[in-house]
Amino acid sequence: MENLSLFIMAGYGTDDNYEDPGFATPVAGGRGMYKLWSGNWAVWGGGTYTINEKTSFNTQISYDEGENLGIAANIAYDIVPGLTITAEVDYLHAGDFDEPDFSNWTGADDEDSLGGMLRFQRSF
Repeated sequence: MENLSLFIMAGYGTDDNYEDPGFATPVAGGRGMYKLWSGNWAVWGGGTYTINEKTSFNTQISYDEGENLGIAANIAYDIVPGLTITAEVDYLHAGDFDEPDFSNWTGADDEDSLGGMLRFQRSF
């Protein structure tokens, strides 16, 4: 299908140093600048379907060893050449939310969170 593009990727990174109080101050909760996911592994996937010349649908899903699940979906519409409006909805399930060492870089204050945005983008 020429209107569909997909991707999948995975990452692995040890969290041993990020859990060691002697190595990381403050203790990073298993995450770091180059390994933002919880646990040792994570997987991401998604795709874009071009509906017509001006409209496309995009979705992305991520999951990691800490049972964190993120889903994003959006519709982008080119109003005129160089001006795009994108409506997006996002879902986050924080898998380790009730654990005492839970580390949350998203600012979410609930185990399940829903959000969205409306973006106007001008390209020159």
